[in-house]
Amino acid sequence: MKSQESIPVSKVARATQFVKATAQVGGNYIKHYSKKLIDPSLTKDQLHQENATDVYNALSKLKGSALKMAQMMSMDKNLLPRAYTEKFAMSQYSAPPLSAPLVLKTFKAAFGKSPADIFDSFSFEASNAASIGQVHQAYKDGKKLAVKIQYPGVASSISSDLKMARPLAVQLLNLNDAEIDRYFEEVETKLLEEADYVLELNRSIELTKASSVIKDLFFPTYYPEYSADKIITMDWIDGMHLKEFLQTNPSQEVRDRIGQALWDFYNHQIHVLQQVHADPHPGNFLFTPEGNLGIIDFGCIKVIPDHFYRNYFSLINHDTLKDREAMNKVFTELEFILKEDSPELQVFFFDLFYKMIEILGRPFASETFDFGQDAYVDEVYGYFEYVSNVKELKQANAARGSQHGLYVNRTYFGLYTLLNDLKANIRTTKPDWLRSEEELERLKS
Repeated sequence: MKSQESIPVSKVARATQFVKATAQVGGNYIKHYSKKLIDPSLTKDQLHQENATDVYNALSKLKGSALKMAQMMSMDKNLLPRAYTEKFAMSQYSAPPLSAPLVLKTFKAAFGKSPADIFDSFSFEASNAASIGQVHQAYKDGKKLAVKIQYPGVASSISSDLKMARPLAVQLLNLNDAEIDRYFEEVETKLLEEADYVLELNRSIELTKASSVIKDLFFPTYYPEYSADKIITMDWIDGMHLKEFLQTNPSQEVRDRIGQALWDFYNHQIHVLQQVHADPHPGNFLFTPEGNLGIIDFGCIKVIPDHFYRNYFSLINHDTLKDREAMNKVFTELEFILKEDSPELQVFFFDLFYKMIEILGRPFASETFDFGQDAYVDEVYGYFEYVSNVKELKQANAARGSQHGLYVNRTYFGLYTLLNDLKANIRTTKPDWLRSEEELERLKS
């Protein structure tokens, strides 16, 4: 893949890329409808393909938050036409890499040294390149290392990029003004955290240690002495990306084993640590033929506040689901139902979100669950798409749902999608290491 010699840094240069993409999309629509006058049977498939290519090419040159938005949207398989999700998925680990001079410049700014002064050997050719940074291979004292380098200007451009991307997000995500404001506020907070490599390094060390209890997972060791505010150095760990792994036609036993590790990893973070790896796209995982799962990126972590945790996860309790009064109280606490809603609207939104909770919580309703059921995942995303188009939500002047739900919901959507891709059949009850002593005693009696 051709390397990128520079990244637009100024607001004007970055705005020009957004305007260019918008103009290209507009031109594609004109071409499409001109052709349709001649051939009324023409579908929008080619239009979507051309638009997806033009938008991705523009965002990939900008890197940072613009490309991260494409990555996030690619996780929602039914939110955008397939042409968009397939093209945007490239941002997970195959965006155009930075050239060697830009890599060298980043090292000089961070350490006052070149990579050759720090490592025994260093490859200037990126092994993979994503939205916030790219990874290079290096060796030090016989150890094979992965060196993640942040793109120049990422942190300083986040806020302005999100403002410029707002019209595109409104169109593609189908959100009202109140929802988009809340969405962007939460996204901006997380992106600023992801651009803070010192924070990521500390979280990576903390969370890998806290998650080491989980079977079939492996993590890199991190090296603070070779890391800085724009660079993180860790062990190089071997494995395949999901698409490559699935092409090896793994056995159902291996699929289930990896799926179980994924499920246990996320439940451990949510229910024990109350901070979760909230970016479950395939580029953050490595898969082995033996059925082990490597976790290689802790940049996006959602800390779950106690109040939100208690209310949100009470919804998967079957006793709560049977109690309309209790459900209504929780929906109000989570801002699905607002006090200023009319009685008719309260009933409407109760029924709307009750159905959503029932669908999302279905895996928790039995001891095992087969995520290989395409019909179930289609139902999840189909209902999510239906909710996003409900006119009562579009007409509302307020956002529905706590902002803390944005990344928690996205985490579950991403997790369910990964498990569906794996066709994994897993145990959804808590493993013994996750149960409290009181629960274990109750099970024994």
